[in-house]
Amino acid sequence: MTCPTIGITLDHEAPGGYSNMPWYALRENYCTPVGVAGGLAIALPYDLARASHYLDLIDGLIVTGGDFDVDPAMFGAEKLHERVSTKDQRTAFELALVEGALVRDMPILGICGGQQLLHVALGGSLHQHIPDAIPEALAHEQPNPRTEPGHVVAVTPGTRLAAIVGVTDLQVNSAHHQAAADAPSPITINAVAPDGVIEGIEYSEKPFCIGVQWHPEYLISTGDSKIFAALVSAARDYAKND
Repeated sequence: MTCPTIGITLDHEAPGGYSNMPWYALRENYCTPVGVAGGLAIALPYDLARASHYLDLIDGLIVTGGDFDVDPAMFGAEKLHERVSTKDQRTAFELALVEGALVRDMPILGICGGQQLLHVALGGSLHQHIPDAIPEALAHEQPNPRTEPGHVVAVTPGTRLAAIVGVTDLQVNSAHHQAAADAPSPITINAVAPDGVIEGIEYSEKPFCIGVQWHPEYLISTGDSKIFAALVSAARDYAKND
């Protein structure tokens, strides 16, 4: 059986903590579900000029989350909310990967901030700060540990996500202050929180192009592991046809 290669994007930190030099960061639990599902996880250090070369080497892409935001200028916002912080080098590199993967019909999974970047890459816009945009919003930056659920999401019937997870709702964790604000074509909403916040998107015309606002790498539910299994399966098909 083909072992497809799944590229996973990295976070980047300034000197301090782990090292007195700049360093990359990636939680182990982003990689483990890929391996369990039969994929080979590799990390993707930033090199904008060689983004296409990375795409030549991989069969699927995971765009990870992090404690930062997509630059609001990318979706036409003129003002920057005080809670917004950006990592421009990371975003430029990830955007190049996403755009290249879309052209190639390569499987893509966007997680939390990765979902937000995918949404913007597909022509959508974001709420810069959920509490200011959604009256009586849930605590999307949950106070309890990320290994526990923060709230439930309703899975949209008929979507690719619904077919993958096989249930109408999922318990998920929640660690975000921004969210997708709209669903212009070709975006389909595949999951919604009880307060109306968009929790997942997909591009149904692509073989596998899904974003989820929660962190399925924590495997809160069986649906989370099914998402990784579906990504690896789609990457295996991509590798066969490439």
